[in-house]
Order: sequence, then structure tokens, then C-alpha cells
Amino acid sequence: MYKICIFAGTTEARRLVELLSTQRYVAVTACVATEYGETLLPDADNVTVRSGRIPVSEIIQLFSDTKYDLVIDATHPYAASITESVARACAETGTEYLRLLREASEQAEDALCVADAEEAAALLSKTEGNILLTTGSKDLKIYRKIKGFRERVYARVLPLDASLALCREAGVETSHILAMQGPFSEEMDEAMLRAVSAQWLVTKDGGEAGGFAAKAAAARKAGAQLLVVGRPKQREGKTFSQVLDLLAARFGCAFRPEVRIIGIGPGSREMMTREVCRAIEEADCLIGAQRMLDAAAREGQKTFAAVAPQEIADHIHAHREFRRSAVVMSGDTGFFSGTRKLLPLLSDCEVDVLPGLSSLACLCAKLQTSYEDIHVVSLHGRAHDIVPEVRAHERVFALVGGEDGAAHLCETLVENGLGKVKLSIGERLSYPDEKITTGTAEALRGGAFAPLSAVLIENDRPDAVVTHGLPDSAFLRGEGEGGVVPMTKSEVRAIALSKLRLSERAVCYDIGAGTGSVAIEMALQAKKGRIFAIERRADAVELLKKNQAAFSAENLTIVSGTAPEACRDLPAPTHVFIGGSAGNLHGILAVLLQKNPQVRIVATAVSLESVAELTACMKEFPFADTEVVSVQIARSRKAGAYQLMTGQNPVYVFTMQAGGGA
Repeated sequence: MYKICIFAGTTEARRLVELLSTQRYVAVTACVATEYGETLLPDADNVTVRSGRIPVSEIIQLFSDTKYDLVIDATHPYAASITESVARACAETGTEYLRLLREASEQAEDALCVADAEEAAALLSKTEGNILLTTGSKDLKIYRKIKGFRERVYARVLPLDASLALCREAGVETSHILAMQGPFSEEMDEAMLRAVSAQWLVTKDGGEAGGFAAKAAAARKAGAQLLVVGRPKQREGKTFSQVLDLLAARFGCAFRPEVRIIGIGPGSREMMTREVCRAIEEADCLIGAQRMLDAAAREGQKTFAAVAPQEIADHIHAHREFRRSAVVMSGDTGFFSGTRKLLPLLSDCEVDVLPGLSSLACLCAKLQTSYEDIHVVSLHGRAHDIVPEVRAHERVFALVGGEDGAAHLCETLVENGLGKVKLSIGERLSYPDEKITTGTAEALRGGAFAPLSAVLIENDRPDAVVTHGLPDSAFLRGEGEGGVVPMTKSEVRAIALSKLRLSERAVCYDIGAGTGSVAIEMALQAKKGRIFAIERRADAVELLKKNQAAFSAENLTIVSGTAPEACRDLPAPTHVFIGGSAGNLHGILAVLLQKNPQVRIVATAVSLESVAELTACMKEFPFADTEVVSVQIARSRKAGAYQLMTGQNPVYVFTMQAGGGA
């Protein structure tokens, strides 16, 4: 069993004792100056607490009797006398000494700095106005030299008998004693300054753990001058994280930070679960977007504003003095949350994920409707074409962000012929100024809505068609200098699309796209995919754009150029349709297979020359799965009182794919 002695009395010391209390092979002796300090330490079998001030002779005797493997001096930076006593006792007994350093704060530009309490008292004697002293009770006998001490000085001290006795000895008026235990928030410091009409705030540089930044900000807001008493010269030592590294290397200690990822719901505390509220209260540090921190953090709690998962993980790993960290997520942790990306970055931590009330559940409750049949999408911080979802589903829920997110959504729906759909827009759900606006997209276009809104879209005439097979008449036709813009007819198109076996997230090329009939049906089927229509004729490209707009095919990109050159900078395809190759079939296939050896290719041919070229390529390239289908289609036409069938040219449909594909 390793034996470690910690001279405590600071926040860092308490956290260190807490961490060591979980280690099976370490016995800890924690020395604190007061009985109150003893109550703050954990009650554990391997922790022994000594309270009371110890003279150097007793420290030497303690070290001689116990023979500690390590003594850690984690006392306050301004407790110079005890630091000297511990260091001396270690030197005389041959015990290893380690100083736990508290990093100094970045000094405020508007602060006045003095070397010690004597200099501070001398300076304040030359000034006027009330003074809030936050330097403790030990130096009050020095500050009593201040001119007008009894009338001007208010002392904030610990609520201990010893502290109150020192206040009385120094002559501090009873009504000027503020006896309370920190930590204190910026708001609390500001309130105290205003309550005593202080023009001066005197503090030590207690670092982040001592709330220095909060005091500096509070003084600035309250219009008080900040006076900082400098630190005594510090011994060399190690930071908290470095001490943990040493304990791990020397004594085999294993410290796994506890992290809770919690969903705080729409925002108000009333909507948070009891489990979530308890996790927030217990957290040493609360991490998340500033909006969430403002809504969830308790008074005086350490916080860190961050949104990016890597930044959050880096902070947790860099600040191991925080035994328990909580990351707050808006809404629910499993509903368009950053939780999914954060979890893999915390593999070395003890992680709990606590769910919260999602904006979907909240909005539907307000609207008194269920949500098991709702299609869910997010437009917040991401590019997404919502039009196909609204067309295809009776009810769609969307998270929208940005200053004009909801208004832009209404505009998009109107532009795509969906102006009659009903929207219920929830703004600042759960807050006192919560607002829900209901109307058609047409009626709500141009409205002003909160930057982050939840929207329920209801379409009473959804498009129920789930297969390809649009009629040829659905597409705009045209001709230009090159003659009629070609189009793959509906029957052949249906066969080709079936042979392609498209997936929902497919990356597709339509080479020789013509009017774009195949590309548009690809886009409608692969709603979450990306479609590229490659066409070399300028007149065909213009027709393509018109058909794209008519079908609101936002996931379709038109590429003007000749394959294979026009394909080289495009993402690797999963599926390709070749309706025309302009004599470049061999080169096109070579580029496609280079981009993705498993790409699935379907090509059509009418002329015997094209059939021969495709047959040769099918043999030359390493395709494991090949198929050729000859299709001859006859269509009816009216001749007087009769319906006659008119035969069309046979079409050959080639399907090619290397092994291992779909």
C-alpha cells in the first residue's frame, strides 16, 4: 500500500483527495486547517483526515512516524508559511515533496497590482469610497491601518468562528462582515459590490479555481476599481494534470474522468428531467453552447463554451481536475444531436448519456397531436433538400436554423408548388415568450421567426408513388441546332432503372442525359443521394435545367461537357446510366472503373455499331456480372375507330458490374 500525504485547503486539493479515494492501493492522509475543511473531504476507507493547524515540529514527527512515499503541498498560493513548514519537514525527514501549482490568472488591464497587504493598505489610505475586501481574515490587522477603516471596509470571510474572531479583533463593524462560503459567481460578486456601494474590490490572484475572472468582470460592471495583491514567490512544482500523470506512472493510479452527456430539452429548466437537473448540479464543469450554458448552469458553476465535438473532448482531457464534467445538448441526445460525434472521442472516460425532451415531442404536445407517423429532417446547420420529403409524406417535422430559416423554408415550398401545405412554426418552445404560428406556406412567406424554430409541415395530398415510371409527357421536350434533344422512353427507362438497383444514398451519373428523364427519375428515387447529369449539347443543357426546376430535383447537378473528361472531378459513382457516349465508350468505362471498381453500369444501344462496341467492352473490362436484354416495344395508336400497335426499334440494355457489387 502506497502512502501519500496531502496538505489540503483548496479546491484542487479536495478534487485530488476525491480522485485518490477511488484507488485501491493508495492510503491518503489529508491535512486541513479547520473542521469545516474536513467536512468537504470524502468519507472513504483509504482516507484519513487531520484537522487543525500543525506546527512544523509536529509535521516533522508525522513524516518520521509514517514514512510517506510522497507529500503533496496543495495549499493556497498565499499560504506561504505552511508551504515553508511542509517543505522544511520533507527536507529534514528525507520525504519527497511535490508542490501542486495553481496557475496565475491573466491580469485584467484595468487592475491595480500591489506586492502585499501592507502596500495595499497604504494605497487605499490615500483614496475615498467603500472597500470590499475578499482577501480573507488573516491580514485584517494590516488593513485596519486604512484611513476610515470602520466606515469604509466590508470584509468577506469564511463563516468560521476563527474568521469572525479575527474580524472583531480588527475592529470590523458587525454590519460590515459578509460571512459566507464560495465559490461565487460573477453575478454574486457584482451584487455584493453594489449592495455595499463599493468603489474598490481588493482580491488575491486566486486563479481560475479562486474565481479571479468573475471578480474582475464583476468589478468592471459595478464600476469598482480592482486592486490585486500579488502572490508570494512560488516554489517549483507541477500542475494538476502533471500531478495526475506522476501518480499514474509512480503508483499505478488510474483516473477516468466521469462525463455525462445530457439533453436539456427545449431550454427552460421546467422542461428538464430530474435526472438531468441532478447531473447538472453534481458537475464540476458544465460544457456546451453558450445558449445552453445560460439556460442550465447553476450559480457559480465552472463552464466552458464549446460546440465542436473535438474542442469539447480536448477540454475534458486537458482539465482532469474536473472529476465530473457534463456536456449539455439541446433537446434530446439522440435527436439531431452532437452526441453521436462526441462519443467516440471520449473512449477513455466513464460516459453516461441522459436523454431529454426533444423539440419534436414538445411541439407535437403543444399541438395536441401524436408523432409516430411523422417524417423527421433537420435543416439546422446543414444543406438538405426538404421538398421531396414534403411531397412524399403527409406530415414532416423540420428543425430550422438561421435568422431567416423558417421564412426561407416557406419561400422554398411556395417556389416548388407547395404553397398550400400547412405549417405550424414553434418559436422559443418552453420559454415564457413561446409562440406557435400556423398557416399555409404561402401565407407565412416573408414572415419573421426566431433563429431556431421547430416546424410541423402537413400535406393533405402527398405523392404516394414510390416507383419510377413517369410518363414521357411529364418531361419538357425540345430541339435545337443539333435536332431533337433525345430522351430515353418511359418503358426502356423503367427497365434501365430497375437494372441499376438504386440505393437511397446512391451517387449516380447519367451520361448523355439529353432531356434528363433518367437523371430526374434517379433523383426522385435516391432522395438522399447525389445525381450528376452529364450532357455536351448546350441546347440540351438548357432543357435539362427546365426539367430539373419543374421537378424540384435539388439533389441533381447538371454538368456541361463531354464524358469522360467531364466526369474526372466528380465524386466516385455507385451507379451509372449511359444513354449516349459520343464515341467515347471505352474511355468512359475506364474512368468509371478507376473511380469505383464496383460501380454498377447500365447502358442502352439501338444501332448495331453501338451494340458491337458495348459487347467488346463487356469482354475487355473485368466485369464479373454482365447481362444483355433485347427489348422491342410496340405502342398503340388510334386509326379511325381502331387501336393499332406500332412497333419501335429494338433496344439492347447492357448491365455490367465487377464482383462484390450490389
